[in-house]
Amino acid sequence: MNKADLIDRIASGCGVSKTQAATAIDTTVDSITSALKKGDRVALIGFGTFSVSQRKARNGRNPQTGATLKIAARRVAKFTAGAELKKAVNRGK
Repeated sequence: MNKADLIDRIASGCGVSKTQAATAIDTTVDSITSALKKGDRVALIGFGTFSVSQRKARNGRNPQTGATLKIAARRVAKFTAGAELKKAVNRGK
């Protein structure tokens, strides 16, 4: 499923226009992004939690040349699935 498919599903499921559904999705993504930029967590009960994790600097290796290179420390976005989502995915088998 891509963004266009999600917009179609939301529009038909909620009885709103595709433009309104697209605006809702864009606003949701922008809100989550801005919260993560500030270092906040976003918890959607039953779905999961978005958070920011800190990665330490480390040494890496260029697979083409074998040369060692330094990978800088950085912050990364992390998603942890909630219990309801885990159950739903496992029931789908």
